[in-house]
Amino acid sequence: MSTSIGIPKGTRDFGPDVMRKRNYLFGVIRSSFERYGFQPLETPSMENLSTLTGKYGEEGDQLIFKILNNGDFLKDVPTEKLGDSKKLSFEICDRSLRYDLTVPFARFVAMNRNDIALPFRRYQIQPVWRADRPQKGRFREFYQCDADVVGTESLWVEVELVKLFDEVLSNLGLPGFSILINNRKILAGIAEATGVKEKFMGLTIVLDKWDKIGEEAVAIELNKMGIPQATFQVFQQLNTLTTFEEKMAFLSTVLVSSELGMKGLEEIQFVWNNALAAGLKKAELKFDVSLARGLNYYTGAIFEVKAHGVQMGSICGGGRYDDLTGIFGYKGVSGVGISFGADRIYEVMSELNLFPSSATTGTRVLAVHFGGKTEEAAFAITQQLRDAGVSTEMYPEAAKLKKQFKYADDNHIPFVIVIGEDELAQGIWNVRNMSTGEQVSLKQEELAAYCS
Repeated sequence: MSTSIGIPKGTRDFGPDVMRKRNYLFGVIRSSFERYGFQPLETPSMENLSTLTGKYGEEGDQLIFKILNNGDFLKDVPTEKLGDSKKLSFEICDRSLRYDLTVPFARFVAMNRNDIALPFRRYQIQPVWRADRPQKGRFREFYQCDADVVGTESLWVEVELVKLFDEVLSNLGLPGFSILINNRKILAGIAEATGVKEKFMGLTIVLDKWDKIGEEAVAIELNKMGIPQATFQVFQQLNTLTTFEEKMAFLSTVLVSSELGMKGLEEIQFVWNNALAAGLKKAELKFDVSLARGLNYYTGAIFEVKAHGVQMGSICGGGRYDDLTGIFGYKGVSGVGISFGADRIYEVMSELNLFPSSATTGTRVLAVHFGGKTEEAAFAITQQLRDAGVSTEMYPEAAKLKKQFKYADDNHIPFVIVIGEDELAQGIWNVRNMSTGEQVSLKQEELAAYCS
């Protein structure tokens, strides 16, 4: 009987070539996080199901991977619930894989409130899981790289996070990208001013699809929800305006009756002015009022980042959440954070060929030999080069020279040192550059500098 070997859809293996690039990506992000004063944190892959449900909206809750309870999980389930799959899942699953890093972080802050000093700045680089339909740039298991600040309502943090987006993506070499910003208070104000305050959450869910389904489909969905044409026309009119100033002037008239909406305009003006005044390396700042970030917990500024020159959705996102810790019993703690979608950024960098050579090479030098004394010399040279900071390995067997060179070729090792009887007697080593075919003879003390 043949056995089918594979992995679940939406997951991937990462070989050495890919991992070197991913480690480079994580390293650049981590370096900026730490330069901005964020502290490292990790939380479990599993959370209690009750911790996660109700935090991401109805659609988000459907994408949570639930973990079946141990043992006889049907034993205590009421008979009337056995035929209802939605209800049944909550009876037989107490745990789930984490959907994002923000809610587990809020849970951590609430649990450790007596041990952390506010404001608390943390970064977290870990995988998350979503029961989504796999497609380009969308996986069921993927990494997020989050930076959050909790314990302050200062809008200077939002300005810092815009700068952090710009620094990280510029340092990674992206030639151009847009940072889209909006404020949920503005969206809530539009809902209030047009008489659909009670349908606000549904409105944000539909707005969040604007880029995917288009203006006409959004209008149809809003109409089905009973949201009047007047609400849609606000966003339609905004799409005809180009500058930040034009959009602000228009919204000032729309939101004049909404105190919350006017507060949102005041906040976005502050972030916009100060982010531009601080100077951006490569980012293009855009005010997109249809940006909604359809997660229930966002309450203020919201962000998305899109790369130029590639067909890809947003590569980063984030926003302000005023009382996410409150659902865990720790009231009145405002927070704001952003997330870099490492897997999507990797796809963009691969498509645009942005990874530097340092991220694509592993071993620099292979020492080849013929056994006996030459084997001992190869081992000694390998150790010497490693001590000098040069990534080096020795071919472990006295195989034919052709086989050893093929190994170097197959593993993209740029330099090969040949250690034979003649070389051993003379104390001179032949080094071949595998990309050019050039061969030079060097003294032992010259090897490290040449191969670095």
